[in-house]
Amino acid sequence: MKSGRHFLDLNALDSESLRSILTQASVFKESTRAQDVSLLEGRVLALVFERPSTRTRISFQVAMLQLGGQAVVLSLEDSQLGRGESMADTARVLSRYVDAIVIRAMKHKTLLELAEYAEVPVINGLTDLSHPCQLMADIMTFEEHRGPISGRVITWSGDGNNVARSWIHAAIRFGFELRLACPVSLSPDAKLIEWAETEGGCVTLTHDAKVAAAGADCVVTDTWTSMGAEATKSRRQLLTPFKVDEALMSFAKPDALFMHCLPAHRDEEVASSVIDGENSVVWDGAGNRLHAQKGILSWCLT
Repeated sequence: MKSGRHFLDLNALDSESLRSILTQASVFKESTRAQDVSLLEGRVLALVFERPSTRTRISFQVAMLQLGGQAVVLSLEDSQLGRGESMADTARVLSRYVDAIVIRAMKHKTLLELAEYAEVPVINGLTDLSHPCQLMADIMTFEEHRGPISGRVITWSGDGNNVARSWIHAAIRFGFELRLACPVSLSPDAKLIEWAETEGGCVTLTHDAKVAAAGADCVVTDTWTSMGAEATKSRRQLLTPFKVDEALMSFAKPDALFMHCLPAHRDEEVASSVIDGENSVVWDGAGNRLHAQKGILSWCLT
C-alpha cells in the first residue's frame, strides 16, 4: 500500500487508533453537513460486493456524499470478478481509478488478497470471519446510551459467527468483559478465545445463555443463517435455547440494552417484544453505521 491506511480488523489496530476513529465519528454526528462537505472532495470510493448489502452499501455511499466525495458500486455481475479476474488484478486496476476500496467478501482471504495488492486503503465491509465496521457503530451506540464501555459486561447469545468474532476483538481493544453463549458446535474458534486470554482480556465462552446474561449491561445477537449457513431444522434446534426473548433479558440488568446488527428474523433469534422494546437500540446502531463509516473513511484517507 502506497498511501492511506487499511481498516481490516479491530485486532489489527491499537486501542488509540480505534478510539480516535470513534471520537471523529461523534464529531461528524454532532456537526452540520456544511462543515464536512469538503473533507473528501474529489475522492472516489469503490464498493465491491460479493454479497448483497443494505446498510453497508447505503451508509458508505451516503458517508462519501456527505463528506464531499463519490462512490462507485461494483457487484460480481457488474465487473470482471464474476468472469474469473483475480482479486489481485482487480486491486491493481481499481487502485488506478479510486482513492479507497470497501469490500464485502464471502471469504476473509479475499479481503487480505485485495489489501495486499491494492495501492489505496482497503476497508473490510464484512467477511466470513469478521465485521469490524458494525462493531464500531455498536460501541458508539452503547456509549451514547450508557457511557464508557470499558469495564461493562456484554453478552453474545447465538451463533459464534463473524460478528461474534469481531465482538471478541472489540472486548480486548475497548476493555470490556464479553460473555459468549453459543452451542458447542457453533462456538468461535478456540484459538481466538486463547488469543483474547493472552491479550489479558476477559472473554468467556459458555453454552448456557442464562449464565452469560446474568447481570449483563447489554445483550447482543445475530441471525442464525448468516454468511450462507443453511436454515436447517437441526441448526434451529441447536440455536433455539439461545433466542433472546424477555425471559433471557430478565437475567440481565433491568436497563440492559439490546443490540442486533440486522437484518433480523423476528421471533427466531430475537422476540419482537425485545427488538421493539424500550431498551432496544437496534435502530440507533443502524443509524450510527453512517457516522462510524465517516470516521473510518476520515482515518483512512486524511
